[in-house]
Amino acid sequence: MSDPIRSMCKSLRLAYVAEIYETIPFESPSQYLEAIFNEEFSLREKAKVQRLIKNAKFLDAKNLSNYEWNERIRFPAQIDKEALMSLDFIKQQQNVVLIGSPGTGKTHLATGLGRKACEMGHEVRFFRVSHLIEQLEQALKQDKLPSFRKKFEKVDLIILDEMGYLPFSKEGSELLFQLIAEWYEQKSLIITSNLEFSQWNRIFIDSRLTAALVDRLIHHAHVLTYSGGSYRLSNALSKAK
Repeated sequence: MSDPIRSMCKSLRLAYVAEIYETIPFESPSQYLEAIFNEEFSLREKAKVQRLIKNAKFLDAKNLSNYEWNERIRFPAQIDKEALMSLDFIKQQQNVVLIGSPGTGKTHLATGLGRKACEMGHEVRFFRVSHLIEQLEQALKQDKLPSFRKKFEKVDLIILDEMGYLPFSKEGSELLFQLIAEWYEQKSLIITSNLEFSQWNRIFIDSRLTAALVDRLIHHAHVLTYSGGSYRLSNALSKAK
């Protein structure tokens, strides 16, 4: 392709036409234009999904296609597996809370749902809760808390992984509460925890703050519970035999 045509593609923001025009079969002018534009749209969509996945900052590449659903996962009455995977809860600014022992597959499901949300065009962010607390405390010390919170304005789904694995300071608890309070009925959250709600006082020092936080989280939430012990451990032991 000549430089002038490449320049025009750039001006028209046709990011891929210059690279693919020779690969499109030509049967007629209208067919060719339709085919090349369809390919442009398709490649743009793929690039967008990859950008969303990169911005989400998942810790691994786990997805729903290799998730092992089993009878140990107890769904609430108002939602089932298919409804959960439809991600309608995001459109309704509802939350999903996954509670169970470590190693039972909660993070895998949360990541898989988050990755599918990216594929559907949603802005997603993934955090280990302890890391989010660290970032909040650092932003506060540097007087950058407003700008840090502003980063979530266009985010549709926030995944908070491992709530309860580490206790928080009073300051960290308050900062997290303020953030979740801002997201209430504005964003969807997926939270994984090894503790039942009645045990969250172990990580949040203030019992009144804990009660207010839980109240906001479960008001529009689907709570899934995992019974049994660690799947990772049992799987490792079975392979060792």
